[in-house]
Amino acid sequence: MEQHPRDGIPVGISACLMGEEVRYNGGHKRSRYCLQVLAECFRFEPFCPELEAGLGVPREPIRLVGRLGETPRARGTVTTERDVTDELEAVGRTFVDAHRHLRGFILMKGSPSCGLERVKVYHENGMPSHADSGVFVRTLRRHFPELPLEEEARMNDPVLRENFITRIYAMDDWKRHVEPSPSHHALLQFHSRQKFLLMAHEVEAYRELGRYLAEAHRVPVEDAMAHYLGRFMAALSRPATRKTHTNALMHVMGYLKQALDGETRRDLLAAVEEYRTEQVPLAVPMRLLNHYLRRHGSEYIRRQSYLDPHPYELGLRNAI
Repeated sequence: MEQHPRDGIPVGISACLMGEEVRYNGGHKRSRYCLQVLAECFRFEPFCPELEAGLGVPREPIRLVGRLGETPRARGTVTTERDVTDELEAVGRTFVDAHRHLRGFILMKGSPSCGLERVKVYHENGMPSHADSGVFVRTLRRHFPELPLEEEARMNDPVLRENFITRIYAMDDWKRHVEPSPSHHALLQFHSRQKFLLMAHEVEAYRELGRYLAEAHRVPVEDAMAHYLGRFMAALSRPATRKTHTNALMHVMGYLKQALDGETRRDLLAAVEEYRTEQVPLAVPMRLLNHYLRRHGSEYIRRQSYLDPHPYELGLRNAI
């Protein structure tokens, strides 16, 4: 894939994960993985919505309060009548307006502002009720729905980690090659590069967006781009499985069937089958495919983002 700027891809992150002492107790939740691994690729932009909302450090903790089926409010745990929901939502809207350049956001688990999911919601009497998302996250989803979001703790799961970073790089492709000069042609070129990545995540989205683009010239380019990006990023948010990866691998192999001899084709098929049956990670068949595609593949197939969706040095496909 094309090289990225030396200063890295811009990604938002909860400030406490960067080691900043912004938590309610004056502490932090420094993430070694983010700072020691991902910082090699990303330019992190730390943000704490609670601090930005003027709650101070240290501060009275807040929690989500509400009934099942209602949108929970962010309230003080001691001064229970204190409601800071509106302030956090306003901070979120201002943040989105100033950060449309971001390619993703890494969030702090369990936070009433930054928690992605499974954040405890309490009854008025202080008893746990159910779970929801943090106030800041709800605002991001409402006003910047295509932005890839993930909790730092969930990236311990290799499938979720690879999925999130794949989405960041796909968003980066969009931001660099489609948004600066919007056109139907740029949209078609993006789709052409992303076809097999899309297929590996959701075959129906791959088919649906192909049909949509065949008629997209009939609508204003801004509308076509908004529709496409929303559906594309929603599809990529569904982690690919061994079954869907196997389907995409077999389609990519089709571009080599005339160039390879029978023994080489059998070796490739064996590698794909070993991946499908969980004997080897995805990196094994991908490495073989890339080797032969470099020698025999057309320019079209070699440009597929699926073959190289994120830096090889991260080793993300060695664990899935």
